[in-house]
Amino acid sequence: MQVSPDHPALPGHFPGTPIVPGVLLLEQVLAAAETWLCCTLAPTGLPQVKFLTPLLPGEEATLRLELADATLEFMVSGKGKKIAAGIFTLGDLVEAAPGIKSGSP
Repeated sequence: MQVSPDHPALPGHFPGTPIVPGVLLLEQVLAAAETWLCCTLAPTGLPQVKFLTPLLPGEEATLRLELADATLEFMVSGKGKKIAAGIFTLGDLVEAAPGIKSGSP
């Protein structure tokens, strides 16, 4: 995953030294999970999330996902460092592909 340096959220976060906003990173995690699972997710909460290392615009990051029961656990890493990790609680999965449990999108 990668956020383009010309993304409209970057100029204000932070002027002169932009980093990818956490909310944008979470949005990309959910979008990647929906593509991977071939379904629409209905997150109901985010009981745990940690942003450990800033993600810079244009920087490559790897996403790992694990789906279990009604939770989606994720870890974003890049350049050998953990960038973010957390757990989404989910409502119903819409048009879910059967049998997908864990791995990388």
